[in-house]
Amino acid sequence: MTSITFHGAARTVTGSKYLLEAGSARVLVDCGLFQGLKELRERNWAPTPFDVKSLAAVVLTHAHLDHVGYLPRIVKQGFNKPVYATEATRQLAEIILLDSAKCQEMDAQYANRKGYAKHKPALPLYEDRDVERCMKLFRTKPREEWFSPAEPIWMRYHDAGHLLGSNMIEVQIPLTSGESIGEGSAASRLQSESEKQTSGIPPLAPPFEGGGSQPLRILFSG
Repeated sequence: MTSITFHGAARTVTGSKYLLEAGSARVLVDCGLFQGLKELRERNWAPTPFDVKSLAAVVLTHAHLDHVGYLPRIVKQGFNKPVYATEATRQLAEIILLDSAKCQEMDAQYANRKGYAKHKPALPLYEDRDVERCMKLFRTKPREEWFSPAEPIWMRYHDAGHLLGSNMIEVQIPLTSGESIGEGSAASRLQSESEKQTSGIPPLAPPFEGGGSQPLRILFSG
């Protein structure tokens, strides 16, 4: 059974986290920080809505904070698997995450000096040492080349033109016995849109080359 669960960027445009599950594989696409209104920012402190230790990998579209800013938090909670990104995204993410950690540490120090924090003492969501541990997990991938973050999930990057290193992520997953893409269903519409946006690109991941079963195709926009 294949499923996608939205743990962010749903009814808001921030905090992107998409949990993709296929068989026993669990891959998180993006791991962003909620930003903006206090109500949204408070979600960063809520219990993480999935078991971080069950993830096989995190795959990033790009380096904006609302797509990468929660990574050090899940590392702090025990995540220690690969984080896939382009090289430019890796370099930008390091700068952005270290800056984020510094800002949070300074905010916590200020709250403790002024005594307005709900918790004593006020603590940062994560620190620079969590960022350093996080960066050691990065594995860079080029565009237009298939890779499998966890079988049976296959992915490849396509240039999104959003910022340096940003990508769309094309996903292909085999349909299991009894699964089908119903005509007019959400999966069917997603498949159709994905095929339009990837037209002219060699279409199939290695497991599907040469005919046989057709995969479910998904496209995450960066």
